[in-house]
Amino acid sequence: MYVTRDEGPATERAVAHDIVKKALLVAPLLLALGAALGGFGGMATVAYGLGLVVVNFLLSALLITRTAKISLGLMGGAVLFGYLMRLGLIFLAVYLVHDAGWISLSLLGATIIVTHLGLLVWELKYVAMSLAFPGLKPPARPMINSQPIEPKPIPEAEIN
Repeated sequence: MYVTRDEGPATERAVAHDIVKKALLVAPLLLALGAALGGFGGMATVAYGLGLVVVNFLLSALLITRTAKISLGLMGGAVLFGYLMRLGLIFLAVYLVHDAGWISLSLLGATIIVTHLGLLVWELKYVAMSLAFPGLKPPARPMINSQPIEPKPIPEAEIN
């Protein structure tokens, strides 16, 4: 029997939400850096760019989650054309504010590029590349003196 849709958990949603949490963690630092580089306009530029990045990751996860439940072929098309659509939305969002007095296009471009790449690289540490644990890695087993603690077997008398 052929698999035509994904009935499993939405791991892409968990990964995207984890990326958003990380973006919120670094947001104060990025906003302070933007304020230091360009005053209020720099801070507003960084906030706008960070918002674009977060929305981009969430839209990506939403597209995959919704279409995978319908058809894997549809999901493949949504990933390909969704990427192009999201690039177009980022272009439109930048184009709409490119003449605004508060925007710094170089700072906005740097924020979008560095934040996308930085968050993805940061997330690589936490993503399991295994079919046993798709999505985020499970917590590590407890260790004593660099040796994993093995679970104790249940005596057979307690099982019956």
